[in-house]
Amino acid sequence: MKFTTKVDEFVAHNGPKITYSKTPLASEFFIRSHDLLFDQGINDIDINILKWEDIPCFFPAGEASSIPFDIFAAGFYLMSRYEEYLPHVQDFHERFPAEESIAFKNGFLEQPVIDIWAFKFLEVLKEKFPNYEYTKKSFEQISTIDVDTAFTFKHKGIVRTFGGFLKDIVNFRFVRFWNRLMSILNIRQDPYNTFSEILSLKKEHNVKTLFFFLLGDYTTFDKNISATNYKFQSLIKSVGDYAKIGMHPSYFSYKNLEKIKKEKLRLENIVNTPIVLSRQHYLRLSIPETYQYLIDLDIEEDYTMGYAEKVGFRASTCTPFYFYDLDYEIQTPLKLFPFAFMDYTLNEHQKFSLEQSLAKILELKQTVKNVNGVFVSLMHNEALSETGIWIGWKNIYKKMLAK
Repeated sequence: MKFTTKVDEFVAHNGPKITYSKTPLASEFFIRSHDLLFDQGINDIDINILKWEDIPCFFPAGEASSIPFDIFAAGFYLMSRYEEYLPHVQDFHERFPAEESIAFKNGFLEQPVIDIWAFKFLEVLKEKFPNYEYTKKSFEQISTIDVDTAFTFKHKGIVRTFGGFLKDIVNFRFVRFWNRLMSILNIRQDPYNTFSEILSLKKEHNVKTLFFFLLGDYTTFDKNISATNYKFQSLIKSVGDYAKIGMHPSYFSYKNLEKIKKEKLRLENIVNTPIVLSRQHYLRLSIPETYQYLIDLDIEEDYTMGYAEKVGFRASTCTPFYFYDLDYEIQTPLKLFPFAFMDYTLNEHQKFSLEQSLAKILELKQTVKNVNGVFVSLMHNEALSETGIWIGWKNIYKKMLAK
């Protein structure tokens, strides 16, 4: 494939060719371009959602165009997160909420419309160029595990442990008091210590599994074990022997380069290898600042692209892509992996039953399979603990991997 802006070079070419412009040159495959990809800066763009057969689309291209929409400009608008650069209402955690997105407002948040457009585009191309050989994608599944709290009861220090016992007594949580005591005395395994089982399932189903460890200082929103705790460090090292490890920058890091740098160095000192994977804690993401910080710190892949309170595809795709920085008008080396759902979204925010949660997960997975995309799930180690609100979720995780 070759791109050219020279008319004589284009006309002289004898093979399949496409023009992306306002007017065609001859009878070639022609896509009438929207102005977006030729603009500089960020502008308030009027978007009218229409339908390409049964799929939402925008930026109509007119009758002369070989396809009815400029899917390149539309895809760029969604994948660059253009709308997140524009003024918008933030949620309690200063995040861009799903409800503010064009995808949610127009009912296509749970559809990777960019991938669907690509398949429609491919069908039209095959009609025009039937002898051309096309590269095929294949479906992939990636299980990602956020470790916000490695242990429920153990290794939290004297003050936090004593406070936990005291809260159990004051609130008459005697079963929890007993479980806490049994775990601390090593009579019973800590409920959140589900790592061996996750790794066993990884091996059984041959599923790529990534772990993101939170190593921030203790705050109201960051309550993991101390990064200096020997047992915690041993856990991270042991998990790293069997799966890839990433960082989970803390709650207040998303606009603070020094915090992210500090936490990255902590993790690298534990595993003795460069850390190149990341996902923001609480999915706090300020575009483009957070991504610019990650790029500065040589992070290669980020897994934050998704919403906390809604399932679906924040960038309207289930295919990893490189972040395009609208501030500098450049494609960056940071690859973004959109996730389809988070366990807390279904269990806590949407209050789904076990049956509803599994059905929604499998529905999203099938949606990704239909376009040969990458199905990225976001779970937490406690989701397999079979305690509290997570009773039954171990079976959901197993069925998700197996289907």
